[in-house]
Amino acid sequence: MELRDKDLELRPFTMADVPAIVEACNDPEIQHWIPLIPRPYTEEDASAFVRGDVPRIGQQQFAITEGGRLVGSIGMGVNESRTGHIGYWCAPQARGRGVTTRALRLLSDYAFSELALERLELLTDPDNRASQRVAEKVGFQREGVLRSHLLHPDGRRRDSVMFSLLPGELV
Repeated sequence: MELRDKDLELRPFTMADVPAIVEACNDPEIQHWIPLIPRPYTEEDASAFVRGDVPRIGQQQFAITEGGRLVGSIGMGVNESRTGHIGYWCAPQARGRGVTTRALRLLSDYAFSELALERLELLTDPDNRASQRVAEKVGFQREGVLRSHLLHPDGRRRDSVMFSLLPGELV
């Protein structure tokens, strides 16, 4: 399945994406905000991800491409309560141009219109203002802080901020 918005496309990952995934996932910003990815992130890590051999952010994982070039990732898992849990990252060369906002809007629209989900959630680090702005531009509302929620590779525990979006709130 693919979702489109002009030159932006959400599509399944392929093995051809492995080099771009490796490059992006070794970016210090992505590693700082996403503590669950391996460090360093290798070609084998990316290949296993594409093959589905490792746990993914969600049941549906999409490559975000712009003009045919991989610029990010967005995924969504759905639980038994018809709630979608979304996660995303954006490659350095695509930041600050609204790419992730457009991808989140596409996926959110699909989740409500095609999957008939009743709630979407996403988590950010309290200091990750860029990710929070992406969520807010699409209509997600800040709900609260999950204290000591994520364990980082260096042993630190960090809070997470919960955002949610309900049907009819997408902007």
